[in-house]
Amino acid sequence: MPIWNPWHGCHKLSAGCKHCYVFREDAAFGTEIPTNEVRKTSSFNLPIKRDRKKNWKFPSGTEFALCFTSDLLIEEADEWRREIWDIIRMRDDCSFYFFTKRIDRLEQCLPPDWNDGWSHVAIGCTVENQDRADYRLPIFLSLPIKHRLVIVAPMIEKIDITKYLDPDKIEEVSAGGESGKYARPLDFNWVLNLRDQCVAANVPFNFHQTGSYIIKDSRRFHIPRKLQHSQAHKANVDFKP
Repeated sequence: MPIWNPWHGCHKLSAGCKHCYVFREDAAFGTEIPTNEVRKTSSFNLPIKRDRKKNWKFPSGTEFALCFTSDLLIEEADEWRREIWDIIRMRDDCSFYFFTKRIDRLEQCLPPDWNDGWSHVAIGCTVENQDRADYRLPIFLSLPIKHRLVIVAPMIEKIDITKYLDPDKIEEVSAGGESGKYARPLDFNWVLNLRDQCVAANVPFNFHQTGSYIIKDSRRFHIPRKLQHSQAHKANVDFKP
């Protein structure tokens, strides 16, 4: 799955941003441009690039993960976003998804022909704690979106989203821990509790990543970065109705 990052850089918004991987990776690679400076990238037009025969480089049916080193709805990109919607509209033979902590900006950022949503675009609302869940999810559920995902990551405390779990509106809840040397630990009981909420509401649940530190049976374990996805899968707690 190609990752399409039309711009790079972000500014921290809430508690989940404390140890953001974008800032960490930029520091590790010694980038000279500050991470909180949002700038266009050479991949800005990625989905509409063509090969020497004038065919799409990315064929029909390609799934694009959008804006994973920034936020599609970040204020600094307001002047560029119209072009991104144009590209997504043009490639309606592909699918696109993005996650955002700025769901409260979505309505003002949508293209004029969005109507009740585009069927080839999925939007994930990211929440990390109860406070952000209670603020963002009511907004998320009120907006015209065809495909909704709730991303509980990095999960930094136990949260209850029972009242937001409408199976007619939410296609999946995904949970994950925080990565990096200074990551806050994920309590596996939080994951199980969230899964139970999803099972009761008949909403699909996915445990996608353990994070660097996980607490299980009152013991704290360090999970190497390369194993964080596979270890989450091995927990065998995903739910598909």
